[in-house]
Amino acid sequence: MSRPIPGPHKLSPEILVRAYAAGVFPMSESRDDQTIFWVDPRLRGIIPLDGLHVSKSLKKTIRKNKFEIRCDTAFDRVIEGCALPRPGHPETWINDEIIRAYCEMHEMGLAHSVECWREGKLVGGLYGVSLRGAFCGESMFSLETDASKVALVHLVARLKLGGYVLLDTQFLTEHLKTMGAVEISNREYLERLERALGVDAKFPQNPDSDELLKYIEEILAN
Repeated sequence: MSRPIPGPHKLSPEILVRAYAAGVFPMSESRDDQTIFWVDPRLRGIIPLDGLHVSKSLKKTIRKNKFEIRCDTAFDRVIEGCALPRPGHPETWINDEIIRAYCEMHEMGLAHSVECWREGKLVGGLYGVSLRGAFCGESMFSLETDASKVALVHLVARLKLGGYVLLDTQFLTEHLKTMGAVEISNREYLERLERALGVDAKFPQNPDSDELLKYIEEILAN
């Protein structure tokens, strides 16, 4: 279910932090529609941080180091990439106001991107909001096969390293379901969110490479 915001509205980091702490998030009908509405799903998608599923082919891709992984070096380009039309999704819920607001969140250290680069080009990635021990994944995009999936694996490794306890995917898609995402009730989500807000986690933008590799190998071993 959703609750429309009447009239023109400007999102601010303060508003967004309060919204995420209450379990709701903003969307728009399309890129050109400047109306923002709050979404409060009855069922929520999450990925258990110890339950990420990685296929054999994806494991091979990750171990070949096909992509260079960076964090927070091109946040604006990642969200712009997520806002582009794609096969099966001709419209986006990300409008200009959402892009502006989340870029501002990023500048304040409240939103992060995980990026896949190859030969100096950004070819995929994801972004989301960091709130204490919760990371709320917003969207992902991919210009090359498996780029967004690789970004997700690296995100989970960083969240485990940083002490996070909740990875929120908002909705359960078939794409995320294949990687271990599950659906829980809104009530259970709010209980998990409350616990996560009591955790002092920190997003590791430039972690020790050996320590990060340990978490990635742990994920790939499952």
